[in-house]
Amino acid sequence: MNVTLIMVSSINGKITNGTDPDITRWTSKEDAQLFLNLKEKQTLIIMGRTTYEAVKNKLVLSQKILRIVLTKNPNKYQTESAPRQLEFTNESPRELIKRLSLQGYSDMLLTGGPTINALFFKSGLINTIRLTVEPTLFPTGKNLIFEDQPDVHLQLVKVQKLNKRGTLHLTYRVL
Repeated sequence: MNVTLIMVSSINGKITNGTDPDITRWTSKEDAQLFLNLKEKQTLIIMGRTTYEAVKNKLVLSQKILRIVLTKNPNKYQTESAPRQLEFTNESPRELIKRLSLQGYSDMLLTGGPTINALFFKSGLINTIRLTVEPTLFPTGKNLIFEDQPDVHLQLVKVQKLNKRGTLHLTYRVL
């Protein structure tokens, strides 16, 4: 399974501005368009519970995309699930990838936060990172990864300048 992590961050690695979970307040329209274009090409998107809670009011379900939310308590979301569109699970990343591979999926877009990122990095399951870096700095906010995260070595594959302000989209291969 090819797992691509997609994130947007400030120059100092913050994926949220303080405690505000809504990244659309500070990200560029160019990054939003890039994310939309990538998302439309996917058939499988994985996120964590916190990300789901932040986007669920904006989420438009589609028969073409299976979205899976990793949560410690999937039963809590039983009424929100939709067959082949939105499911909730407490499977480990390895169990999840094994099950989805058997169902015929070969590519996964990971749109989590630091908790989900850490789970997949610790399992050695992320192949590609697509990171948009917005030209801004926040003193507080969630980091891309946790401090206890193991080292991850990357190779830059592609750089795109998205706008005149200097928003960059970087594609890395995980070594």
